[in-house]
Amino acid sequence: MKFTIKHEIRNRIRIHLPMKRMTFREADIFEYYLKSFSEIREAKVYERTADAVIVFDCDRMRIIDYVKEFSFETVSVPENVFETSGREVSAYYYDRLVTTVILHYGKRLILPLDIRRLWVMLKTVKYAWRGIKTLKNRHMQVELLDAIAITASVLTKDYNTASAVMFLLKIGDTLEEWTHKRSVDDLARRMSLNIDKVWMLTEDGEVLEDSSKVRCKDRVIVRMGNMIPFDGEVIDGEAMVNQASMTGESVAVHKSVGMSVFAGTVVEDGEIVITVTQTEGCGRFDKIVKMIEESEKLKSSLESKAERLADKLVPYTLLGSGLTWFLSRNVTKTVSVLMVDYSCALKMAMPISVLSAIKEASEYNITVKGGKFLEAVAEADTIVFDKTGTLTKACPTVVRVVSFNKESEDELLRQAACLEEHFPHSVARAVVGAAAQKALLHEELHTNVEYIVAHGIASKIGDERVVIGSFHFVFEDEGVCIPEEQEEKFNRLPDEYSHLYFAKNGILCAVILIEDPMRDEVKTVVEKLRKQGFEHIVMMTGDSGKTARKIAAEAGITEVYAEVLPEDKAKYIEKAKADGRRVIMVGDGINDSPALSASDAGIAISDGAEIARQIADITMGSDNLESLVTLRKISSMLMKRIRFNYRTIVGFNTALITLGVIGVLPPATSAMLHNSSTVALGLKSMTDLLPKEDLEIRA
Repeated sequence: MKFTIKHEIRNRIRIHLPMKRMTFREADIFEYYLKSFSEIREAKVYERTADAVIVFDCDRMRIIDYVKEFSFETVSVPENVFETSGREVSAYYYDRLVTTVILHYGKRLILPLDIRRLWVMLKTVKYAWRGIKTLKNRHMQVELLDAIAITASVLTKDYNTASAVMFLLKIGDTLEEWTHKRSVDDLARRMSLNIDKVWMLTEDGEVLEDSSKVRCKDRVIVRMGNMIPFDGEVIDGEAMVNQASMTGESVAVHKSVGMSVFAGTVVEDGEIVITVTQTEGCGRFDKIVKMIEESEKLKSSLESKAERLADKLVPYTLLGSGLTWFLSRNVTKTVSVLMVDYSCALKMAMPISVLSAIKEASEYNITVKGGKFLEAVAEADTIVFDKTGTLTKACPTVVRVVSFNKESEDELLRQAACLEEHFPHSVARAVVGAAAQKALLHEELHTNVEYIVAHGIASKIGDERVVIGSFHFVFEDEGVCIPEEQEEKFNRLPDEYSHLYFAKNGILCAVILIEDPMRDEVKTVVEKLRKQGFEHIVMMTGDSGKTARKIAAEAGITEVYAEVLPEDKAKYIEKAKADGRRVIMVGDGINDSPALSASDAGIAISDGAEIARQIADITMGSDNLESLVTLRKISSMLMKRIRFNYRTIVGFNTALITLGVIGVLPPATSAMLHNSSTVALGLKSMTDLLPKEDLEIRA
């Protein structure tokens, strides 16, 4: 692709492609292409000018070569990139603003005075009707104040003021709508579905396949704890499906043969095979946008309080304007008071502050599902950690397989991997990874597998019942025995490793020793969280007491609970909340789901089970616990911003009303200052909460 360099500084270049402008699709293709290179830190394509700004971390000639090699025809772009780009929306609002300005000033130059006045009177009817409708719905809202102010100006033949007020209101409404829409869309793009691999059912059996290769009518298997990757119809099996992300239902829904399922929902229990009915472009982005816009229950209490106060202040503004008229008999002063209200600024700045904070968190690969959860993180005094995959590394490794029967260690590892590959847990991935390193092929040997939450897996290999899992599950629940001649060998198993037990027909046949070292950053993160105000830092795990205490001591955590079940974690959190504490839970597995639900804010780790990420209120995409420190900072700064916005709105608008009453500000100026301050505060609320030099970790 030919191009010209328009401007260049160190590690930043602006180029122009040989065309007057790009289509939205062409701009999306070029931007997607540029962002696919790891050396390019940031890329922005402007379709109106056919320009692109590229920020990079490499030799400039490499960037030039990348652009030269580009072609619109050869770049393959997923359809969801176009679905979620947001270019059309931005162009739509930009055109609306430009058209509004041109029409407003163009009428002054072209239309005669009488026609302009007639036009103002006709438009007044629209604003008056909007005000009347609020009374019809038994609500006093800002539209009523606007209607009275405009009507009063027209009745007193002050057409210039009425026209200016309507123009400023339209500009303000467009900017407010655009700002809110952009914030919601940015957040929705971050929350869009992203599943790389799926289990497909083919004539040759189950095959792990890239999701991008799945087509309509393909058959996909979804097991317990996994997210449904596509819209489809159940053709085999049954399951309880959590549809909260799509429908808001808090209770899982039973799905069986012939029923429809939706992308982004999660199988809580059971297993289903679905025929895919829709892959890309299925409108999931629109569904997420709708979920964000309609999720009133996710607003923080400060945000909700501000909105309730906004509606309550309208009658007082109306009363103030009435008193101004009664005392001064001056329409101009009265209209000046009507032009200023607290409600639109409060209703705009507060939600945008929250949406902006959620978007900023997403830039650190932290997905937050609502403002109330940021508030919960800001106010929390207790944080509960799971151990495996949370405080310890998300990639534990198999150290050794100890055989307790005549089978070889490799054969036992192969069988264990065949069972474990279907389930989303860090220990399962360790077993599968160890088999892969040894090139041990583990085609399907077993019948249907059954996953017992927080315990293990049960299935059949041939005629033998096999179980793999924790000590409690294998020996206490399943009643497995240790071969008599092997008891001494069993007692000599090293305690520094986690143990995974594998048995057939009630007899122990292998113990898989797994090394699960603590994350490097844990001790530092725990110290920072303590400084940030967490009074209780707790670790809860189903692992043995000795292993748990070892990890806790290294991490600097003094409150430790070992060998606990999922319901025990949830009970602890419920008790802590009953004692008046605000609790957040950090976990990664299916067994953490009850505790994540019970907490004020549940946080799921990046590589955890799909159901944990679905149930969690916050998901950390970064494989680094420093994200918790960043999240706490963003949450605390958000609460400060909301309080600042509240004080600023009340103080500034009170000053405008006062100046209007004493006759210093005419109505048009009051309207301009009021709307300008509202938009300015909204734009300020969209800025980052954390300074660049204060970043802890960026995705």
